[in-house]
Amino acid sequence: MEDQISVGGKRLREIYEIVNHNKTYQYVKLCINEGKPLNEKRVKDMHAILMENIMIGGIYRNVDVYISGARHTPPSPNEAYKQVENFYVDLSDKKAKMNEIELAAWTHAEFVKIHPFVDGNGRTSRLIMNYQLMAHDFLPISIAKESRLEYFEALESYAVDADLIPFVDFIAALEEQRLNLYIKAIEQQQQDTQQI
Repeated sequence: MEDQISVGGKRLREIYEIVNHNKTYQYVKLCINEGKPLNEKRVKDMHAILMENIMIGGIYRNVDVYISGARHTPPSPNEAYKQVENFYVDLSDKKAKMNEIELAAWTHAEFVKIHPFVDGNGRTSRLIMNYQLMAHDFLPISIAKESRLEYFEALESYAVDADLIPFVDFIAALEEQRLNLYIKAIEQQQQDTQQI
């Protein structure tokens, strides 16, 4: 405990991140089941749950932040606050103009570009993307370690060049993979049932 190392050599922060992610995902599912749309309160609540036992969450940053290795520099705190206000206004506007995959991709890409929190922006952005997907009857997706470079490059295209298409294509491909996995499982279950 003194060194903040758990069994297996994991740091306590890593354990909290995993436990908190699960709690936040359960909160997302509950909100979706109750028909609650994504809004500022829910995003701040999600961030607060994600950051439990790590830092105080759900509060926008008042310091500059930098993304290691990225060409994009997040806005200053005052500008970030203005951009995050616009994000929630644009969110309802985008619903009318974009399909569900585009909306989920934009929600993630725009939010992480703003980087409104000191820490946990990537995790929060992926959760709000999945919130949008699941709220529109799509499957949640995750980004595999092997796909991280493509993921970061697609996000960078949006942040630097305002080009959302690479990220939409990336998200659509992941969604298609998930759907194909479920279709194969259903087909296998049907074959197993027919053999009985």
